Amino acid sequence: MKYKEQIPNLFTSINLVMGIMAIIFMFSDRYLEASLLILVAVFLDRMDGNIARKLDVVSDFGKELDSLCDLISFGVAPSLLIWNIFLENSGLLGIVITLLFALAGAFRLARYNITEFDGFYTGIPITICGGLVALISLVLINHKANINLIMLFMLFLSYAMISKRIRLKKR
Repeated sequence: MKYKEQIPNLFTSINLVMGIMAIIFMFSDRYLEASLLILVAVFLDRMDGNIARKLDVVSDFGKELDSLCDLISFGVAPSLLIWNIFLENSGLLGIVITLLFALAGAFRLARYNITEFDGFYTGIPITICGGLVALISLVLINHKANINLIMLFMLFLSYAMISKRIRLKKR
């Protein structure tokens, strides 16, 4: 492989590092930092695709690597963040909602990887959903939040990722 081809993969890999670091920070109850790391990963995810297109090095390998990293940074990390901050005491329902978000993200990414692109996203991209979860966590981290609204928000985002009715034009 040429070095130029690896530049977008470097951004993708740093995206993954941000997602893993967010999870590590959650073990120490450092939710502010975890939220911020997920948001940094959003920026890196946006950059990797742009760089790959600008350098004309778009590849199947890069697409697969991006999806694997996105599942951690925007599926697993945000769902664990919400679990730790808001849903830990919600019993089985909180567990199910936490799992559904990550599963919906995995299904959305798998579908994206096997679908011919027509200029539109089917379902809301996992990056947007994970970023919204991090942003909501960041805003509500030190406030008394309505757990029912948080659960509905997570259910809506889970549905939005896998919905075939939602189509967004890619910019």
